[in-house]
Amino acid sequence: MPPDASDTKRRILAAARDEFSMYGLAGARIDRIAEKADANKRSIYVHFGPKETLFAVVIEQTLTDLEANVPFDAGDLPGYAGRMFDYLIVHQHVGRIQIWAQLENAPTTVAETASYGRKVAALTAAGDADAIDTLALTIAAVGSWLLASPALRAQAADPEFSQRRLAQVRRNLVAAVERIRTRRA
Repeated sequence: MPPDASDTKRRILAAARDEFSMYGLAGARIDRIAEKADANKRSIYVHFGPKETLFAVVIEQTLTDLEANVPFDAGDLPGYAGRMFDYLIVHQHVGRIQIWAQLENAPTTVAETASYGRKVAALTAAGDADAIDTLALTIAAVGSWLLASPALRAQAADPEFSQRRLAQVRRNLVAAVERIRTRRA
């Protein structure tokens, strides 16, 4: 009976997530992933194929984890935005992987398309005639502080990610999404 490969796959995916979030697809190295995962390069190719396929798997897993941990609620878009902000603060690799996916022109995954489709359909069913715009603006608002230039963040009295500052940013985010929702309804 062959050995169980699930632990090896889990270690490879965790190492690949860290590698891709730091270096993107082009800068990631299979050697580093293998070393961090305590696996050999051959096992990466056997389980996941080429680096591009592994990157797509990491993107899809990242989105799946986000969706599982931050359920979408079309009736409470500001609350959803706040919960997503909280998740992204703790799991900063998620935002970095999404940025790398855009910079690297990674193909859209089936899971990503389905996820956005469900959210747009829920917003439309809730009466939002501009559901795509509402969702795009909400997602952009969630990432705005994390993507803001350090020079801009330095203008704040407390530019670092202290708990007090993060709480204020979160309150402002939730209020902004409430206004987006109110103006679009």
